[in-house]
Amino acid sequence: MTGRMRYPIGTIAIAAIALWGWGCATGSAERTEPSWQATVDTVGDTIVVHTTGGSVWGDTMGLTPELTIGVLDGADEYMFGNIQAFALGPAGNVYVLDRQVPVLREYDATGTYVRDIGREGGGPGEYERPASLAILPDGRMLVRDPGNGRINVYDAEGTSFTSWRLPSGGTFNTSRPLYIDRSGNSYTMVLLEAGQTPWRWRRGLAHFTAEGNLADTLPVPTWDYEQQIVTAEREGSSSSSSVPYTPQVLWTFSPLGYFVAGLSDSYRIDLFRVDQPRLRIERNWEAVPVLSDERAEREHSIIENFKRNYGSWRWNGPHIPDTKPPFNDITVDSEGRIWVRVSQRGYAYRSAQEAQEEEGRTGRPQRRFREHVVFDVFEPTGRFLGTVRAPDEFQTYPAIVTSGDTVWATTEDELGVARLVRFRLTPATAE
Repeated sequence: MTGRMRYPIGTIAIAAIALWGWGCATGSAERTEPSWQATVDTVGDTIVVHTTGGSVWGDTMGLTPELTIGVLDGADEYMFGNIQAFALGPAGNVYVLDRQVPVLREYDATGTYVRDIGREGGGPGEYERPASLAILPDGRMLVRDPGNGRINVYDAEGTSFTSWRLPSGGTFNTSRPLYIDRSGNSYTMVLLEAGQTPWRWRRGLAHFTAEGNLADTLPVPTWDYEQQIVTAEREGSSSSSSVPYTPQVLWTFSPLGYFVAGLSDSYRIDLFRVDQPRLRIERNWEAVPVLSDERAEREHSIIENFKRNYGSWRWNGPHIPDTKPPFNDITVDSEGRIWVRVSQRGYAYRSAQEAQEEEGRTGRPQRRFREHVVFDVFEPTGRFLGTVRAPDEFQTYPAIVTSGDTVWATTEDELGVARLVRFRLTPATAE
C-alpha cells in the first residue's frame, strides 16, 4: 500500500479498525480526529505512529487531590518514614511498604488503617530490606525480599502463604518495581552476568508464573549507543554515574506482557509487543535548555559524592550538554497506557543561600533546581491522549499507580512530610 490518505472525521471508528489491522503492510496514512492528528507508517516490522499535532483530550489535564493518607504528627500507622512502594488491591484497598520501619501496611478504600502484614526478620512471612510490592489479579500480595533472597507471598487476608526463591543475580537492591501482567505472571529485576562493574551490568527480568515457577529470563531491550558516564575505581570498589541530561535507555514492563522502552536521544518509544509488529510512538518536540546554574549544580553534586568515597576524584567523563533529552521516565498503567515524563525547563525552588546552609548542616550537596512534573499519555495503540501537569509536591518515586481517571502518587511538603495521595484527572486551571 502506498501514498497517503486522509480520513474524514465522520469515519474515525471505521478508519481505526482498518488502521490497526495493517500489520506489516508498507506505506503510510494520515489519521485525523477532532483534536488529534498523526501519521502512521510501517518501517520494516515496525508500525510508527507519529503525533503531528493536538491530542484526544484537547486541553492539558491537571491532578486534583481527593484522598490523602499520612500526617505530620499522629498515630504511627499514618506517619511514613520512607515509602518504598505502594499498590492497589482488587477491592480498592491500598498497601504501603515503608522501608524505614520496615513494614507493609494495609489501608481501606477510605484511607483508614487496617493492619500490618508481616514484620522484619528471616522467618516465614518476614522480610529484610523489602524492596518492592505488587498485587496479583487474585488478590495475593508479593513483596520482593532481597535480604532473604526471595519473594514473599501473602493471601488476600495478609496471611503468609509461601515464598518464591529469587534466582542468582536477583538478590541485589533495586528501585525497580515488581511488574505484574494480566495473566498473573510477575517479573523482577535480575543481573544477567555476575562480577561486572556497575557500568557493564546487563539487566533482565526473571519471569515467575502465577504458581511461582521460574519460567525464563527476559533481557531488557538495548540500543547500540555508548552511554555517557563518569567512573571511579579502587581496590574492591567501583562506582559510576550517568552524565546528567545525556540520553539514556529508559524502560518499563506493561501489564499487557511486553517491554516498553526508548533511547531518549529523540522522542521515540517502542512497544515490544508479543506476536505482533513492534509499535513505535513518536511526537514532535522542542529541545529544553539546561540552565547554567542547573548544570553547575548537577556537576558539583556528582563530584562531591565521588570525593566522599574516592578522595581527590576529578571529573573524567563528557561535559554536561546544553539541552535536555525529550523525556526522562516511562510508566505504564493498569490499562496499558504509556505515561511519558517529559523534560521541562528548570526553576529554582529555593535560594542559593538556603541550599548552601542545608549542605553545611547535612554535609551533602543540595539541589535548588527542579522541574515541574509533566506527562504525555498515550494509549497502547499510539493514540496521543494528552498532557498531564502534576502539582509541585508530586513525587515520581516510587512509581505512580494509575487506573481510569485516578492517579496515586507520593507527595512531600516543605517540611519533608511524606504522604500517599489519590488524585483525579481534571482540566488544568490556567496559571
